[in-house]
Amino acid sequence: MLAGFSLLSPKIFGKSRRTEIDFLRHATFTLRLGDVTLLVDPMLSARHAMDPVGNCRNVERIPMVDLPISEEVLTERLKSVNAILVTHTHRDHWDTKAQSLLAKQLPIICQPSDSQKFREQGFTNLRPVDTESEFQGLKIVRTDGQHGRGEIGVKMGPVSGFIIEFEKKKIYIAGDTIWCSSVENAISTHKPDVIVLNAGAAQFDQGDPITMTSGDVVKTIQAIPAARVIAVHMETVNHCWMKRDDLKKELEGKKLSKKCLIPRDGEKIHLT
Repeated sequence: MLAGFSLLSPKIFGKSRRTEIDFLRHATFTLRLGDVTLLVDPMLSARHAMDPVGNCRNVERIPMVDLPISEEVLTERLKSVNAILVTHTHRDHWDTKAQSLLAKQLPIICQPSDSQKFREQGFTNLRPVDTESEFQGLKIVRTDGQHGRGEIGVKMGPVSGFIIEFEKKKIYIAGDTIWCSSVENAISTHKPDVIVLNAGAAQFDQGDPITMTSGDVVKTIQAIPAARVIAVHMETVNHCWMKRDDLKKELEGKKLSKKCLIPRDGEKIHLT
């Protein structure tokens, strides 16, 4: 169990069935809630398999790091997946490797605007969430996000977050968003117990960051001090400038490091 996160066990999830996150890298992880396993935002390509994000001074191919597990282990792990949850279809959240590895009949939980794209890729079991849905006993609520400001934010297209309720506890997967009124409203309305934030301060050569900065992470923590925040989406894609150590330093300076877990690739996070 990761240091500092055992606090979740007695206070947040009590004696419920096993709940855990197997974090892979970037925004990709499996979320196990009792008997249900969700694969979130799968980018499964090998290191340097894809062109870098354009309009960025760092031109290293992506992903910049390998998956922390072997191809054989990945194949076995995918067999236990009950559904895929995709916050949006940018290739660092839904790549061609994932499309080729995942069974076409697996349920895909997504935002409605991405449904047609999944159909064109041959996936047949789509579960778009307009506002609220249910999957194998999980209550799923879609939330809005803002993938940047101004013209860049518009060009990045629609993005969503998802609140997943399991045994009366809530996990908020915020998706690719900056701190904005949509995130603030999702937190104040749903009061999640755990929040997964896509940090990294992703940014192009021009314009403001399009994912959460360290300041945005701080605002999220301050908005709901009782929740535990998990910050991911760092050190894998070339336009993410903020490193784990940058965020750690910011949180330590504000005495908030115990409120936020910054997992390493391949780490398992036990929520019970």
